[in-house]
Amino acid sequence: MTTRRAFLGSLMAATMVPNLTWADVGAPAFVAAAQEGDGGFSLIGLAASGADVFRIPLPARGHAATLHPTRAEVVAFARRPGTFAMVVDCASGKVGRRLQAPEGRAFNGHGAFSGDGAVLYTSEVENATGAGRIGLWARDEAYRRVGEWGSGGIGPHEIRRLADDVLVVANGGIQTGPLDREKLNIPTMIPNLTYLSGGAVVEQVTLAPEHHMASIRHLAVGPAGQVAFAMQWEGDVARAPALLGLHQRGLAPVLAMAPAEAHAQMQGYAGSVAFFGDQVAISSPKGGRVQVFDTAGRFATEILRADVCGLAPLGQALALTDGLGMFLTWQSGKVQTHQRSSRAWDNHLVAL
Repeated sequence: MTTRRAFLGSLMAATMVPNLTWADVGAPAFVAAAQEGDGGFSLIGLAASGADVFRIPLPARGHAATLHPTRAEVVAFARRPGTFAMVVDCASGKVGRRLQAPEGRAFNGHGAFSGDGAVLYTSEVENATGAGRIGLWARDEAYRRVGEWGSGGIGPHEIRRLADDVLVVANGGIQTGPLDREKLNIPTMIPNLTYLSGGAVVEQVTLAPEHHMASIRHLAVGPAGQVAFAMQWEGDVARAPALLGLHQRGLAPVLAMAPAEAHAQMQGYAGSVAFFGDQVAISSPKGGRVQVFDTAGRFATEILRADVCGLAPLGQALALTDGLGMFLTWQSGKVQTHQRSSRAWDNHLVAL
């Protein structure tokens, strides 16, 4: 039988064990979801070389993940519209908590932590109306839901935190069916880029009326607070406008487009976006290419790669993943490293 002294001693020892940091789990450079060769799904931590650092099974297809800023903890989101978000301890590989979207809601594949890691923000949609919500979850209270904000639009997808804890939200503008992904409002959709502080809209950017079918989907934040947004065109692909936008708060957005022939090859679809060095890139799995621009929006070059989608910075280099199991890094027109595995990488590669 455990004595009172032994019990108190074990309790004290337990409370003195520090929360493990990313360095304690092998210091991964990236996290990504994938479908394994056996058909199962996983969340994988990757070294800068592309080698596995850890691998954690998922119950279904994942989309993106958000990483706690200091603790070895990640929240993995189901492919939208999904109802699960799993809080994973990357040291033990165990699911510490499974978050459930409120009734009548769905998670939309992305989330972000506050700068101190105390609050998780989740991108959500009301199934009946498509109205966007940002869920607030208190990490130190076992991820208890403590509130929500309006997202400032319809169909929010990715959200990112700026250095001053302002959230930027990609409101895609598309209302989908409550039980499927049927798009219900394409003729009237109005996407926007919304900045939120404490739940209040502090700035909002909409595109010109002729671009209202350019759904703003994915985001990247540059070192000076510049926001890059990747778009997916819902109209005639042959008439697709720019798929990359750049925005600095207080200024008008800049739309960036490759020369006509190269732009047409993107097939109206940009799947991911990332800043790296003094450049920014968008990917198109449909077009099998990545297009690179400078941060003023001038086209620089493109990288051809079948089914490429995941993008993330690695110092001055760009890391890429594709649906054929390839991880590679690219810089100054050359492939630097590559690693192939028997898995299909999902849409996003998240840098630590």
